[in-house]
Amino acid sequence: MKSDAVKKGIERAPHRSLLYARGCSTDDWDKPFIGIISSNNDIVPGHIHLESIVRAVKEGVRDKGGVPFVGNTTAVCDGIAMNHEGMKYSLPSREIIADTCEVFAMAHAFDALVFIPNCDKIVPGMLMAAARINLPCIFVSGGPMMAGKIYDKNRVRSIDLISVFEAVGMTINGDITETRLTEMEKVACPGCGSCSGLYTANTMNCICEALGIALPGNGTIPAVQARRIQLAYAAGQQIMQVLSENIRPENLITRDSIHNAFAVDMALGGSSNTVLHLSAIAHEAGIEYPLSWINEIGDNVPHICKLSPASEQHIEDLDVAGGVSAVMQEIKGSLKLDAKTVVGKPIGEVIKHAKVEDRNVIYPLSNPYSPTGGLSILFGNLAPEGAVVKSGAVAPEMLSHKGPARVFNSEEDASTAIMAGKFKSGDILVIRYEGPKGGPGMREMLTPTSLLSGMGMDKEIALITDGRFSGGSRGAAIGHVSPEAAVKGPIAAIKDGDIIKIDIPQRKLEVELADAEIKKRLNDLPSFKAKIKTGYLRRYADQVMSASSGAVFSN
Repeated sequence: MKSDAVKKGIERAPHRSLLYARGCSTDDWDKPFIGIISSNNDIVPGHIHLESIVRAVKEGVRDKGGVPFVGNTTAVCDGIAMNHEGMKYSLPSREIIADTCEVFAMAHAFDALVFIPNCDKIVPGMLMAAARINLPCIFVSGGPMMAGKIYDKNRVRSIDLISVFEAVGMTINGDITETRLTEMEKVACPGCGSCSGLYTANTMNCICEALGIALPGNGTIPAVQARRIQLAYAAGQQIMQVLSENIRPENLITRDSIHNAFAVDMALGGSSNTVLHLSAIAHEAGIEYPLSWINEIGDNVPHICKLSPASEQHIEDLDVAGGVSAVMQEIKGSLKLDAKTVVGKPIGEVIKHAKVEDRNVIYPLSNPYSPTGGLSILFGNLAPEGAVVKSGAVAPEMLSHKGPARVFNSEEDASTAIMAGKFKSGDILVIRYEGPKGGPGMREMLTPTSLLSGMGMDKEIALITDGRFSGGSRGAAIGHVSPEAAVKGPIAAIKDGDIIKIDIPQRKLEVELADAEIKKRLNDLPSFKAKIKTGYLRRYADQVMSASSGAVFSN
């Protein structure tokens, strides 16, 4: 066992002394050492309950003959970090999470690992670490938050955090009062768990099932239900079997399982951020996965489930409808059914008996929301390396759109202009210098998209950025434009009034400028000067690569 390096032999006496100090006994030296890495803290609502998940995992490990050891990594709540300097740290935290998990696992010579994430960057950060470390492992998340409830127009309506973001725009627009806004903010997030819509956290936790690295139910069982604790206990038990069978991430995170992850993402219409994260995970696993392949999957996997922000249904509704396994069973003809899982069976066997319990939540293939998937990668002279849009959350009238550019060099400038009403119907708002290097940190921009949605303008205005949009964004919000402005990508050449063409069905994003004119404008631009000169963000900006490669660090 790998842990023999800290517990076996005369020369390990000092190591054993330290292990005795933390409560180990002589009975433990012949047992596997299992590292449990959690993102527990008391500010992120998705993580405030993770101690209960940790306890259940530890019990499962002990009951199957392992010795559990718990460590923590950092976490950022994207909602709290949104629309201020804090959001610059969100995506960069993914690399820190991966690094700290690697440090904890490798320094202490664990035999296997249980990862307990829940929110946006923690799931991909831990998946990156798992691929890098390549020890037998299993994932079990803290689970989604329940939706909030509010009485609205003679009915009880489900709402969530995005409802509050959009309600700010409604308040500015005069459609609701500040009193109503206050009522909504108090009930939208009723307790622990990752925010209740199909945003980045829940999309990634669902994708863990598709990757085969988590047990069925990981993505959808609500945080507050006893089934979540039972799942955690089962994961603690199962890691011992994973270790016994030597099932490693290299067996699980493969080209086939990444295909399955994107297929589920397409069927669900999940967060656009999954493109960034799955690309980074593939990079850690040594797998080439071009963005163009994602469109090929989307061409063959219909969009059959539509959750918030694209509808008023939430993750809890998907759970009752059969969960991710039911979605996978519905699209099984498009899956790689032989892909391995932590259950020790191929994914086709794992989902074999799953069935759809509610056709109002999971549509049949014969009657999908859309015959193509809920995500699209756009290419063109404005995004030679690609851009990403959550096409399943775009109004039909905005799928093809042409209009004049309104250019902003920061999210703050764009948000200020939107709140002041300084735009016209048909405009395409361009927010640049918000990419991985330019931000730095590639901020999510839920504020401008939510303001427009709250104002009822998401069917008239498009947004394009080299930054990111939240998994909670809806409308024609196109992000990850690559190359970014800071490295003189074409988006840096755009001027107010330039005509931009968006054609999501044809996967095109273009500006009506000749190549020579784009080149001339870019040559005339001064070199980009970093906004931040010190600290982690400066180091991040120096090392990070293009969003088209997952915004990973250069070697």
